[in-house]
Amino acid sequence: MAQKIIVIGGGAAGLTAAAMAARRGLDVTVLERNARPARKMMITGKGRCNVTNACTLVNELTEQIPGNGRFLYGAFSRFMPYDTMDLFESLGVPLKIERGNRVFPVSDKAVDIVDALVRFTRRSGARILTEQRVASLLLEDGAVKGVLCEDGRRYAADAVVIATGGCSYPLTGSTGDGYALAREAGHTVVPPKPSLIPLETRERWCADLQGLALKNVAITVWDSENYREVYHDFGEMLFTHFGVSGPVILSASAHIRDITPDRYRLSIDLKPALSPEKLDDRLVRDLSKYSNRTMQNALTELLPRSMIPVVLSLAEIPPELFANRLTREMRHDLGYVLKNLTCTIAGTRPIEEAIVTAGGVATREIDPKTMQSKLCPGLYFAGEVIDVDAYTGGFNLQIAFATGALAGNNC
Repeated sequence: MAQKIIVIGGGAAGLTAAAMAARRGLDVTVLERNARPARKMMITGKGRCNVTNACTLVNELTEQIPGNGRFLYGAFSRFMPYDTMDLFESLGVPLKIERGNRVFPVSDKAVDIVDALVRFTRRSGARILTEQRVASLLLEDGAVKGVLCEDGRRYAADAVVIATGGCSYPLTGSTGDGYALAREAGHTVVPPKPSLIPLETRERWCADLQGLALKNVAITVWDSENYREVYHDFGEMLFTHFGVSGPVILSASAHIRDITPDRYRLSIDLKPALSPEKLDDRLVRDLSKYSNRTMQNALTELLPRSMIPVVLSLAEIPPELFANRLTREMRHDLGYVLKNLTCTIAGTRPIEEAIVTAGGVATREIDPKTMQSKLCPGLYFAGEVIDVDAYTGGFNLQIAFATGALAGNNC
């Protein structure tokens, strides 16, 4: 009789683990709490699913893990991004590589990745049971022997894989259940905290710009305690009712591992392609062209209209002042604000809004060569439930696929 494997969680890590185990001829059942598996994958990459990052070296991957990157060396070595890409293309999902080596389906539809992964798991021989919420592990003499569901059903197993995700986006099923299960087996859980999350700002003007998206801006995060540059990036961002969001902001948040109110400042360069001197030349031309307009109406070719009052206020320039009355000193102040639009980081949004969760099951208690618990025989972990998280760019999904594959090939 084939060994029985229970996989708790039908996300990227859980489905990969199940498929790999089933391909070995094992009797595999996935228990998914939602009505549909892989709901969180549906919202990744703004609904496009940034499925992996086209790195070719293990070190390139581990460098994208803020903490515990070395723990993933074995998993990445056995399942690289090109393995992920080969898998999905073999499943009939053409992929493309975009800026920063980010990999997406050609269709730009996350559902194509999800459907392919679910199909692959089932065709490999695994069963996927939905709306099954695991209440506890069944333990005997310190080893796992199955699981008990909230509805009273018991599933016996020779091995159990916990792939429940973290506690971000709980509506997708990532509710932190796996942490309680891990503690049952004696594991240490590093307190979860948000990573890849929008930032709240102190200044009111960010909320005044709510809904404004900026492309091709540069941001720098400074630590005001020692005036050290923490992070620098270039790309897209968004102003919201609470502060700032968007790709470059989410990446920045992962680099601030100890956010405390008002310690960090965000500086936005609205015109990174122009040096201060070139920007001043541009201002001279625009202000000369619209010399008989008020400043409120003289900057429409340079800035989005909603941003003009904010920039003028920060530069202490009256919006009703005519362009031909602007002094050289005022123009220099305006140029400085355009290159250094600065706000104070008050904190992060709630952890439920994080794309991924930092923290989780302590890596020192997991065998990095197999993903098996060092404390509880027969228990394995995969994906975000482990204390590993990465920067944006497809790295977090690659962690899920790699650790899932490793657990599925060893359980």
